[in-house]
Amino acid sequence: MGTDKALLSVEGRALWERQWALLDELNVTQKFLSARPEQMWAPTNIEIVHDSIADAGPLAGIAAAMVRATTTHLIVLAVDLPQMQAEWFETLQDGCALDVGAVGKRDGFYEPLAAIYPCSLREAAEQALRSEERSLQRFIAQAGSAMKSREITAEQAGLFANWNQPSDA
Repeated sequence: MGTDKALLSVEGRALWERQWALLDELNVTQKFLSARPEQMWAPTNIEIVHDSIADAGPLAGIAAAMVRATTTHLIVLAVDLPQMQAEWFETLQDGCALDVGAVGKRDGFYEPLAAIYPCSLREAAEQALRSEERSLQRFIAQAGSAMKSREITAEQAGLFANWNQPSDA
């Protein structure tokens, strides 16, 4: 992107601020911002979690947040999903239970960066990081009944459009 995606503007505010507000809509009480150590722009009043293993992908951030969480579940929301809406997570919550999370799936692939994970998967996430098997697709598949999948409808597909290059913004 040539710049930190979190700082790109959408709807008159930085992407990270938009996502933070979406979590507020969901009444999330414990929020973390997963950031690399060199991302020094984050406000001091926001709790930052850093990956325990550098350059290990999103699973490292998820594992770090699970370690810090005092809740039973962790809502994961990637910064580069500017079309995501609170209703998606409300739909996912219907499939959650104690030790059971939920994730969307389309065309045979999970959408792991707008999902709800049970924090009981923390040890499994840390083990996957240690084994260098860091694929979220595989992690979710191996979670078995701990992660329920919900088919993403054609109407919901636009929620998952992400910004990966300047032309996407």
